[in-house]
Amino acid sequence: VARLICDVYRSDGTPFQGDPRQVLKKAVAHAAELGYEFEVGPECEFFLFNVDENGRPSTESYEQAGYFDMSPLDFGENARRDMVLNLEDLGFEIEASHHEVAPAQHEIDFKYDEALITADNIMTFKLTVKTIAKRHGLYATFMPKPKYGINGSGMHVNMSLATVDGKNIFADDSDKL
Repeated sequence: VARLICDVYRSDGTPFQGDPRQVLKKAVAHAAELGYEFEVGPECEFFLFNVDENGRPSTESYEQAGYFDMSPLDFGENARRDMVLNLEDLGFEIEASHHEVAPAQHEIDFKYDEALITADNIMTFKLTVKTIAKRHGLYATFMPKPKYGINGSGMHVNMSLATVDGKNIFADDSDKL
């Protein structure tokens, strides 16, 4: 199994302006011209739902686990562990993995990196999570609000913007915040 990350070009060889990677590359290049480095660390939340008798996705789950619960309440714990192990095999540095607030809701966080590398890694992350969930007879969804009346999923994005010499431009020495 391999992954292919690529840019999209027009037939004349010029970059396609609608390619999200091109948009991010331009923004990162502009920041670099101004003397900045941009790094991103995502916190990816998702749901692990049951599939029906025909293997089709559902929004059903038998678990009732909540924030930071573990087995026996967290039915997705083994699937999440396999996701982490597979992601680590792919070179990800996993920082956290836990059950989230809503039943069947999970979070896996990986280490920050340059913005483009992180964007590419998020795509690999999603495919890995969906693949491992399927191996466990579950369906993984990153939909923000798949069920009414329970917490939805987000992807918190921690951003760092620093000068090339490492000065955090979000910090203000005169402000305690």
